[in-house]
Amino acid sequence: MPVISVESLRKTFGEVVAIDDLTFDVNENEIFGILGPNGAGKTTTVECIAGMIAPDGGQVCVLGADPARQRQFVRERVGYQLQSTALPPALRVGEAMELFQAFYDSPADVGALLDLVGMTSERRRPFGKLSGGQKQRLSIALALVGRPQIAVFDELTTGLDPQGRRDAWHLIEQIRAQGITIVLVTHFLDEAERLCDRITVIDKGRSRFIGTPRELMESTSTDQATAHRLEDAYLRLLDHENADTGTV
Repeated sequence: MPVISVESLRKTFGEVVAIDDLTFDVNENEIFGILGPNGAGKTTTVECIAGMIAPDGGQVCVLGADPARQRQFVRERVGYQLQSTALPPALRVGEAMELFQAFYDSPADVGALLDLVGMTSERRRPFGKLSGGQKQRLSIALALVGRPQIAVFDELTTGLDPQGRRDAWHLIEQIRAQGITIVLVTHFLDEAERLCDRITVIDKGRSRFIGTPRELMESTSTDQATAHRLEDAYLRLLDHENADTGTV
């Protein structure tokens, strides 16, 4: 059974249709990537999964629960890293961890989490003094403090330098090795190709592809040109979809 099931999901904001008839499943202990251009509906999708917003139609099931109706159940089992973590500049790393610990009945050990993300030596450093990479590592630790079964990372490596991105990739692989299912929203195709077991490509609120990165590369190849990189396959897929719909 999948740990996340999204079926015919729809969400609008006024006249703007953010998600339109979106369907996919996420299996236990896989890294599932959500890809798509800006404004495709990726963040709205994971916000529905995490119970942060309620859909207008369709169904979302997370570990057997409806996130919109059973928010406490889902909140205790899904760790969510926001696109940008903003904390008071004077708040120290250890204080932030202890604050988030207080939200849970059986939280993870702060020391062990800081060690996992390589932030033990920064425990007393104020948030405002952290580098971009350190802030991202702290956001990972905060997402894991409730001992979640599922972790959602939204644009985790945006703004990081190449070494910072690779450090974050290694962390994600370590987290999955602990048995945690990961939903990864990303713009970086090399990141998805490296990390993801399966992906969905969303465009204009709809899923244009669901499968493994290799399957996407194979599905967009031709006799004249074979996609050797996920980025090539992704761009061909979106170009083909836009040509079919007459979108420029």
